[in-house]
Amino acid sequence: MSGERAITFDCEGDALVGIVSEPPTPSETGVVIVVGGPQYRAGSHRQFVLLARALAREGFAVLRFDVRGMGDSAGSPRDFEAIGPDIDAAVAALMQQVPVLRRVALWGLCDGASAALLHADAARDPRVCGLVLLNPWVRSPESLARVHLRHYYWRRLVQPAFWSKLLRGGVGQAAWRDLLANLRARRAAPPVAQLPFQHRMARGWAAFEGELLLVLSGNDFTAREFIDATRSEPAWAPALQHARLQRHDLPEADHTFTAPAWRQRVDEITLAWLKALPAAPLGASAEVS
Repeated sequence: MSGERAITFDCEGDALVGIVSEPPTPSETGVVIVVGGPQYRAGSHRQFVLLARALAREGFAVLRFDVRGMGDSAGSPRDFEAIGPDIDAAVAALMQQVPVLRRVALWGLCDGASAALLHADAARDPRVCGLVLLNPWVRSPESLARVHLRHYYWRRLVQPAFWSKLLRGGVGQAAWRDLLANLRARRAAPPVAQLPFQHRMARGWAAFEGELLLVLSGNDFTAREFIDATRSEPAWAPALQHARLQRHDLPEADHTFTAPAWRQRVDEITLAWLKALPAAPLGASAEVS
């Protein structure tokens, strides 16, 4: 059986609240669940609670926490681009709470995954040995327009039912205006260098020296935008060829894995990946240089 306890820890003068799930004999690898926003440490349909408990039952200590300005934590609200210090404080707090830990993996969904990559880019933290990234958020107006065109409008245009409806006058002016707006947004797409957080995410991904686990939902525009970015943006082009990347696609799953079977599959994938992580080098230090 694993135990759970609430903790508080400091982040730049603000008190953050988290829950540590700790097994009786923890592995040397812990997990920090990076919560995106606006959301708190339980996650959608309690996904983070159930994940933390599942991992702890198998020997991995886990911390899920509220970033500043969310849930029970103090401080002003901020978006995922500004929670690097929160992640850094959470890693330190988990390692202090569970002294046997030598390293930590970051687990994030949507903009939580994006925040983990931004932290990897900015901090190059030797304590972080791996990143678990589910449906990473790379959205911009241009990327959303591109995905709508590719995965919705073009599909509609080859459907006989669409043309039948069009000939009957069933396609309204609003639909045509929407299509034209997406075409204009797609044509106006700036180069990746003008998309600051996406560029930094890609740079953090490329430079990361640990293990990467990517989980993508088949029924999710966010996942489709990410895949589209790897095909169309130069900074993301080498992403899926990363030497230490493991990828899993769940074709029927939605963005937050709402069905129990999808959530349980995510737990299984995460657990198998954690158990297969290479051992920490002898003499490796958990301290930040």
